Amino acid sequence: MHLDVQDLRNFYYRSTLGRAAQAAIRGRMIDLWPEAKGQTVVGFGFAVPLLRPYLKDARRVIGLMPGPQGVMPWPAGMPNVSVLTEETLWPIETGHVDKLVVMHGLETSQRPAELLAECWRVLGPGGRALFIVPNRAGLWSRTDRTPFGFGRPYSASQLESQLRAHHFMTDNYCSALYLPPSFRRFWLKSGSLIEKTGQRLPTIMAGGVLMVEATKQIRPPSGTVTKATGRRQIKALDGLLKPA
Repeated sequence: MHLDVQDLRNFYYRSTLGRAAQAAIRGRMIDLWPEAKGQTVVGFGFAVPLLRPYLKDARRVIGLMPGPQGVMPWPAGMPNVSVLTEETLWPIETGHVDKLVVMHGLETSQRPAELLAECWRVLGPGGRALFIVPNRAGLWSRTDRTPFGFGRPYSASQLESQLRAHHFMTDNYCSALYLPPSFRRFWLKSGSLIEKTGQRLPTIMAGGVLMVEATKQIRPPSGTVTKATGRRQIKALDGLLKPA
């Protein structure tokens, strides 16, 4: 079940822990995608806290928010780009998205297979998707004090298998949110140092969220391939084609 948009907004924009989480995840995303000049960037679920760096140079930025969650205007003080949409029927033409970010969308969906099919549909040739989900082995999925404690957490192998089953090729893995999901001042003040230390770890199991970058795999044509036979001339026309 999707979280309410008011709860998500209060966490990411009105709490110190939420702002720290926003900065940590967005920093990792910028490492993967430093720019999006002239591209179409779309976020689904509640991905708008991550999309602000692309507003200046991207050709178009769209924040899709599912109906059960609700929608809020975004970005503040600028023309609105957020849209309320059905979870598996987006108002975007096929193959028009260059970059897609899914956060608080996949793990809370009642129809993850159909949602991934819609993600596949809207991505264009060479387009890339970034799926951000709670890490099953992390601390953030074990408490409901943050949005990452709701829905189905994933392990890296589970997420990769699900993406592969829906015709995505996984390219990069990383994780974020190494700081504990605590509102205590000590942890919040140490958050930046903890994140930098966590990024040096050789495994992605310690972070609170998994971040998997994937590309669209074109499905092969279905059906049986048969060899075309050469056309034979009709003997009744021999006199017309080869006059005596």
